[in-house]
Amino acid sequence: MLPLATQVNNRSSFIELFALVAGSVAVWWHPIAATSALALNSDAHTHILLILPLGVALAYVESKGKTLAFKSRGWMGAGSLTAALFLRGLATWNIWHLSSNNQLSLNMFALVIWWIGSVIFSFGSEALKLLLFPLCFLFLIVPFPEQVLKWITEALQHQSAVATSMLFRCAQIPVKRDGILLSIPGLDIEVARECSSIRSSMMLIVTTMILAQLFLRSWWRKTLLVAAAVPLSVAKNAVRIFTITGLATRVDPSFLEGQLHRNGGIVFLGLAAIVVLVLLWALRRSELRRPLSPSAL
Repeated sequence: MLPLATQVNNRSSFIELFALVAGSVAVWWHPIAATSALALNSDAHTHILLILPLGVALAYVESKGKTLAFKSRGWMGAGSLTAALFLRGLATWNIWHLSSNNQLSLNMFALVIWWIGSVIFSFGSEALKLLLFPLCFLFLIVPFPEQVLKWITEALQHQSAVATSMLFRCAQIPVKRDGILLSIPGLDIEVARECSSIRSSMMLIVTTMILAQLFLRSWWRKTLLVAAAVPLSVAKNAVRIFTITGLATRVDPSFLEGQLHRNGGIVFLGLAAIVVLVLLWALRRSELRRPLSPSAL
């Protein structure tokens, strides 16, 4: 997890970290395999496949050219490792009678705690300060618990329906909305669970987090950019529904079942990404106009 670019004199620290990470793969092998299978088969968890390689790359970038002065590992490293093993035991024994999905979430949460503890244990508490974002970014590898996933999906469905109805009104198309059901002349539309676009929304948010960390310095600009990705996720989905519906009613009804409906998410994700890049450009330009004060960091 910690790249070799980090200049630490004690090579045994790298060996120690490697041993701890390798040990975690052995201890958490079944949850890791189950999470990988989930990411390959669930739209809501596809982003998980990107988190570990992106986290490693971020750690490399964050630490490149910087010297890490080793300090006493103290209680933080050992405490994190102990907590991770305790959570692993709770998930294995399942004394709370968790569902299999929630059990997996707890297992992977414990694994990330172990990885963070491994870095602190091997390199000291200064490593946590240096690599805070890449290490916290790894929590995105944890599958959503069932209730959280349900809440996110329903929120995306509802807000997409609201935004789509607004687009219809702007286009002067009569529309009635009942929850996630939309009715326009000649067609009834349901913003179903499959239409929530949770996969592309998570991809957009993850991408925005990476861009904000790499190209912005002040915390409030980073927060603003990432926060903007949330309404953009809803907006891109509303534009997708509006576009497909318009094509189906005015050009060809087959658009409701065509490639644009099934696989066109990447097109609208690209449009949202362009908006994110424009916002990033504006925020970065505002940073370059004036030096940052220490309090703004």
